[in-house]
Amino acid sequence: MAGGAVPQPRKLKNMLLNLKNLAVKGWLATSLLAGAALCLPPMVAAQPAPAPVPSVRGLPDFTDLVDQVGPAVVNIRTMERVRAGMGGGGPADEEMQEFLRRFFGIPMPGTPRQGPRPNRPQQPQPEQEVPRGVGSGFIISADGYVMTNAHVVDGADEVLVTLTDKREFKAKIVGADKRTDVAVVKIEASGLPAVRIGDVGRLRVGEWVMAIGSPFGLENTVTAGIVSAKQRDTGDYLPFIQTDVAVNPGNSGGPLINMRGEVIGINSQIYSRSGGFMGISFAIPIDEAMQVSEQLRTSGRVTRGRIGVQIAEVTREVAESIGLGKPQGALVRGVESGSPADKAGIEAGDIITRFGGRAIERASDLPRQVGNTKPGTRSAMTVFRRGQQRELSVTIAELEPEQTARRPAARASEPPKAATAVVQALGLTVSELTEAQKKELKLRRGVRVESAADAAARAGLREGDVILSVGNLEVGSTREFEAAVAKAPQDKPINMLVQRGELVQFVLVRPTR
Repeated sequence: MAGGAVPQPRKLKNMLLNLKNLAVKGWLATSLLAGAALCLPPMVAAQPAPAPVPSVRGLPDFTDLVDQVGPAVVNIRTMERVRAGMGGGGPADEEMQEFLRRFFGIPMPGTPRQGPRPNRPQQPQPEQEVPRGVGSGFIISADGYVMTNAHVVDGADEVLVTLTDKREFKAKIVGADKRTDVAVVKIEASGLPAVRIGDVGRLRVGEWVMAIGSPFGLENTVTAGIVSAKQRDTGDYLPFIQTDVAVNPGNSGGPLINMRGEVIGINSQIYSRSGGFMGISFAIPIDEAMQVSEQLRTSGRVTRGRIGVQIAEVTREVAESIGLGKPQGALVRGVESGSPADKAGIEAGDIITRFGGRAIERASDLPRQVGNTKPGTRSAMTVFRRGQQRELSVTIAELEPEQTARRPAARASEPPKAATAVVQALGLTVSELTEAQKKELKLRRGVRVESAADAAARAGLREGDVILSVGNLEVGSTREFEAAVAKAPQDKPINMLVQRGELVQFVLVRPTR
């Protein structure tokens, strides 16, 4: 078929058949693929395509928040009464005088002039008020109640509150609670702009927040950042909010505000090696602060509950060795004699896992939950003791304003009268307690450590310690001690409940192989 010759009829027919077969095969392949898609599990077939993540997000605009919350934020100055002429005039005083003169135009009152003084008898000098400190606060009610930090007004003889419209008021300290660092002051005014209180439970790590305050005395200063962490344990009664918002001296007592214009914390502390902001600041959660402020406004003081125990964290190794499972609860290291805990039957070595129907995840949860319980309340408590859960009931007592630590009992000095038993694998020599030692240490059972070497020494045991239990088994004699050690798995650390002075602690001893 030279040139433009057309194909023969037979060849043309074959070509058309081939094309038809290819079309049929393509249709079958498409149908099979569609059928396979229909046969996939519903969850897979129903999954939508992931939405594209925007590569750039706009930064938040805080201007409306400043306009909304700013008028309710106040500057707080405190004054102290001193006698004229009582200034020291040392290097620190001179530096402060120069600082005030250069940056604020304030001379330091009461500082003696330099140069010779006439030699005449000193006359009594009148008292003068001198600046003591600068902080921040925010109005929580239209009738003039202002919340701030307790350390801002601590020791002040006079408190001055300045509003954003430059009105200044002398404030009365309604009450201050040093344990939470929360204070409430009152100014005589009405119709004031008040903040809105937010829900700390909705706060999320990574969320944008803003602070308004008076760092270094510079009023109405706005800084912003994000929430770095929640439930940060830096205090006995408060789980702090950690942020990277710039907070400096003078910011204390000012509000931490979310993007809805609600106060969710009080700026209180910073972590610093220089005295200035280093990227970590802490705020008191507003829900905790409001509970304190309500008591301060009602009675001028905060009432807290107590049960009379000394506690410690439960480590993962201890939890596994005693059969608790996971590290949780508060380990009772000591029980105050005659305290509510003592009357309820709580013993040293117990692990409190629930209080008042709520789980105790960490040791710090217990003082907060007990402290928030009204004195006189009878509360249920769950303790883990020697491998079993026990239900107890305790009547809450009132926490005194100042608790002084009791001195540990002196170690029994009477020499042991019973024979000693040596457990080679542990490096321990123990003896039975005499009746006099039991009475002095207020114990019913236990064996006294006479010497500790090798594995026992590495675990921290020492002469004079009293071993109360081994592997969840109480021991009251050297024979019981040896039997308990023999029952313990030799391929795992052996847990021992040990008392030193008036405190107890779990110790893990790894036998020498």
